[in-house]
Amino acid sequence: MIKQQYQAVVIGASAGGLHALLAILKQLPRNYALPVVVVQHIGEHMEPSLADYLDRCCDISVREAEEKQFIEGSTVYIAPAGYHLLVEEDRTFSLSVDPRVQYARPSIDVLFDSAADAFGPNLVGVVLTGANADGSQGLKKIKTVGGMAVVQNPDTAEASEMPRKAMEITAVDYVMALEEIGQLLAGLNHWDKGNL
Repeated sequence: MIKQQYQAVVIGASAGGLHALLAILKQLPRNYALPVVVVQHIGEHMEPSLADYLDRCCDISVREAEEKQFIEGSTVYIAPAGYHLLVEEDRTFSLSVDPRVQYARPSIDVLFDSAADAFGPNLVGVVLTGANADGSQGLKKIKTVGGMAVVQNPDTAEASEMPRKAMEITAVDYVMALEEIGQLLAGLNHWDKGNL
C-alpha cells in the first residue's frame, strides 16, 4: 500500500506516446488533485494541437505549459514544441531553448531533473514508450531524491527502448501496462489534495 504523500506527477513519452498518454489520462477524473506535467517528443513546428486534442478526449483539464505559470492541481500541462520545460523551486514553469538533450527539445530528462529538485520525494515519475534513452537519467534522479519511479512494461510499449533504458539504470518501483499505470495514478488522488 502506498503511504507516501505525493504532490505532482511527471510523464515522459516519445514514439507511440499519444496512444499511451490517452490510455493513462482518460483514467484521471476532472477533480484529480495532483498536477501532471508531460513531455511528449513532438516536432518543433507543431501547433498546440496535442494539448487541445487531449483536453477534448479527457475529463481532466489539459493545457500547454506557459512561462512563469504556477503549477496547479487538476491540470495536465504539456511541454510546448521546441522548448525545454523546467519546474522552478517556487513551483512555476520556465521555458528554455538550450541545446537538445538526448536529441530532444523538449527533453524528458530536463523536466524530470528540475521537478525532482522542486518536489523531492513528493514526485512520481513515469517513463512511457519511446525509441531513445531520454528520461532514464531523470527518472534515476527522481528515485534518488525519494520519489516514485514508474515505467511502462516494455513488452506493451510501441517502442520499448525508452522504458528498457530506464529500467537498466534505476530500480523502479513499478513496471506496468498502461491501464495499470492509469489506475495507480488515479489512486493517488486523495493523498495530498490541496497541499501544493
